[in-house]
Amino acid sequence: MRRPGVVGHKTSRPGFAVRTPDGIPVSTPVEAWCESAPLLGVDELITMGDGLVSRRSPVADVTMLRDAVGTRAGLRGAARLRLALPHIRPGTDSSRETRLRLVVVRAGFPEPEVNPPLVDRHGVVIAHGDLAWPRHRVVLEYEGRQHAEDADQFAIDIRRLDDLAAEDYRVIRVDRRLLRDETVLLAKIADALRKGGWCP
Repeated sequence: MRRPGVVGHKTSRPGFAVRTPDGIPVSTPVEAWCESAPLLGVDELITMGDGLVSRRSPVADVTMLRDAVGTRAGLRGAARLRLALPHIRPGTDSSRETRLRLVVVRAGFPEPEVNPPLVDRHGVVIAHGDLAWPRHRVVLEYEGRQHAEDADQFAIDIRRLDDLAAEDYRVIRVDRRLLRDETVLLAKIADALRKGGWCP
């Protein structure tokens, strides 16, 4: 196809195309991720990979991604895929959660769990945290705009935060502005983790 702003690609790799109800051949989501590697950075590939293995409606699992990367040896983008693969985590809910996790880990903190169940003093699950260190009772919650604009979601969030506070969890609410201000964000995390018994 030759159109302004469109770059056509050909592949001789069999077995990866699927057909839509309209009969149009398209790549599977996992193959599309691999095909995007020459065009995307490593962090973008991590974010895209997290989306493929997300908590809600995943279209793949990490084994499928690993197998697909194994077939790309010698192809453009293969090195980036290999760099991205170890950092992909199943169970995320948004690209902002992925970005937040990468910032935290690269700052030298222990890696937080992704959407783990958080329990009360009786062992009853009271919430799932976006990112959390359950042992240290620290939770990172990414607050997108939809949390404030959806009245039902807002009410649920308030109840969850109250329940977590009652069980002595320290919840750090992160929005887009705080995510950009890494110095303040990382200081808040360090303080909360130390109060939870973490020793750097």
